[in-house]
Amino acid sequence: MKAIVYKKYGPPDVLQLKEIEKPFPKENEILVKVKATTVTAADIRSRSFTVPLVFWLPARITLGIRQPKKVILGMELAGEIESVGKKVTKFKEGDQVFAASLSGFGAYAQYKCLPEDGPVSIKPSNISYTEAAAIPIGARTALYFLRKANIQKGQKVLVYGASGSVGSYAVQLAKYFGANVTGVCSTNNLELVKSLGAEKVIDYTAEDFSRTNDTYDVVFEAVNKSPFTACMKVLKKGGTYINITEPLPKVQMLWTQLTSNKKLIWSRNSPDTPEALNFLKELVEMGKLTVVIDRCYRFDEIIEAHRYVEEGHKRGNVVIHVD
Repeated sequence: MKAIVYKKYGPPDVLQLKEIEKPFPKENEILVKVKATTVTAADIRSRSFTVPLVFWLPARITLGIRQPKKVILGMELAGEIESVGKKVTKFKEGDQVFAASLSGFGAYAQYKCLPEDGPVSIKPSNISYTEAAAIPIGARTALYFLRKANIQKGQKVLVYGASGSVGSYAVQLAKYFGANVTGVCSTNNLELVKSLGAEKVIDYTAEDFSRTNDTYDVVFEAVNKSPFTACMKVLKKGGTYINITEPLPKVQMLWTQLTSNKKLIWSRNSPDTPEALNFLKELVEMGKLTVVIDRCYRFDEIIEAHRYVEEGHKRGNVVIHVD
């Protein structure tokens, strides 16, 4: 089979299209013929090894000291099950599925083995493989953190980075849970964020969200680009601040947590179970959740796709057509 591999950390050019051995499913695994995958921020960080200095050693131990341990990136996919292990009961050959492969990567390949009890579910019937591949990381992340914040109907939620992958899902999910949503994004994405359900949209290039008179029950920082002090200024007493990309809390964050009644939640992975994907599947089929696709690339255009995402201006998701 064909796969995109990288043998060293570096720029997008380290990615190479290679012929490698096709995997065979274990007794509790399914073998998926991958139709589509995506380029996520996590793929970019893993490939380029751009991590904070304090995490350099543990990240090297996890990803590989001198070179990558797992040479195939790709953290979400959609495809068709080609075969199943002898103990698999939840799926069968021919099932159309979508899945997260964050723990083992490997979606940049024509075939991928996945445990049947992992974050894998039947694909929503009303969308394409292209759209389905862009749900398992971004939407699952947004759902996980909003649930951690115990979001309630009638609350006011600010989503900073509302036009990105996680942010675009956070806007829609917060709206679904009954919140009043304000999105912060650039000028070019104002109409997009409005179309996703935000009652108010702030253009960060023209207005400082912290200088308005509005306050919020939840501040959802999806891109880690807003000043923490600004977020605290607009966060209500007893409110919740979410930062999905901050690996460890800064001193200022810890001090706020200790000296105020504001709740802070920072980066962590959602559970590797199918529950969230099953829930998201239902929302998509009900028409309550829309997938935002920025660009699509062919499998052999993976380098160009990584270059584009690395620029940091994508809206929604960037999808790779594998099949």
